Amino acid sequence: MTMIKAVRFYETGTAEVMRYEDAEIGQPAAGEVLLRHVAVGLNYADTYFRNGTYQIPLPNGMGVEAAGVIEAVGEGVTDFVVGDRVTYTGFLNTLGAYSTQRLIAANALIKLPDAISCETAAAMTMRGLTSAYLMRRIYDFKAGDSILLHAAAGGVGLIVAQWAKILGLTVIGTTSSTAKAEIARAHGCDHVINYSHENVAQRVRELTNGTGVNVVFDSVGKDTFMASLDSLKRRGLLVCVGTASGPIPAFDPVLLAMKGSLYVTRPALADYIADPAEKKALAAELFEHVAQGRIKIEINQRYKLEDAVQAHRDLEARKTTGSSIFVIEQS
Repeated sequence: MTMIKAVRFYETGTAEVMRYEDAEIGQPAAGEVLLRHVAVGLNYADTYFRNGTYQIPLPNGMGVEAAGVIEAVGEGVTDFVVGDRVTYTGFLNTLGAYSTQRLIAANALIKLPDAISCETAAAMTMRGLTSAYLMRRIYDFKAGDSILLHAAAGGVGLIVAQWAKILGLTVIGTTSSTAKAEIARAHGCDHVINYSHENVAQRVRELTNGTGVNVVFDSVGKDTFMASLDSLKRRGLLVCVGTASGPIPAFDPVLLAMKGSLYVTRPALADYIADPAEKKALAAELFEHVAQGRIKIEINQRYKLEDAVQAHRDLEARKTTGSSIFVIEQS
């Protein structure tokens, strides 16, 4: 058995329920690898596991995304060898990423090209694959289409904005501060609305000559739901990709007809990477954009694994921009 460090939680609640502690792991079973983490991703979805929004058996590990180097492979693993640099993200099948090492199923892994570092991978695998399916699978975008992007200075927001410009879209972003607005503009937003003091739907109508946008990407939820609907053009699509402000309130579907025969979807990354071929294709497109500099990954916060409590506090207080990672000190 090998001793490692890991963050676990034994009850749901605030950030303080997480514990940084010693743990033991063995050797990989058939179909598994032993992975040494170099960097671990910090995602808002992590708080949903911790606070009970996503219900899982307890005690459990924290985090679903990381990148590192394979140290051992189990029987039957043929796609990877010791020394391969890999990344992963997922949902229940990858819980336990907040750790120095772990055992993980080989079929959850994505091999990294030389041009992508482990830190960059940990900062972008979940956000990048989410952005990939949002831009390439949700809607048949055409040059000249317009989108409203909430939380435009966040990790997903910055990638989506850059990808949208590659596709020739007009991007209207929302942020909560002037500083975040500047970041959003620097990454492709054509217009930025400060929702702290501006009426989002009204400004969208002004910016689109009264028409509204083709698609809204809303990761905020309760606080922005109605403004998102009111920002769409006739037969537009609202993509609910998160609930940072709380769950969307129940509504009568007739509301969608009244506001212009609108569409609403609530997708999950897991359903867009369940097929290995599709996951590989989305990852390849993402890696190519990043390697060629068309999409820049901003790692604006770095934490030690033992500082997970503070990292979650910062995330929930909306003090972060871009991507955040845990950097694992190598012994």
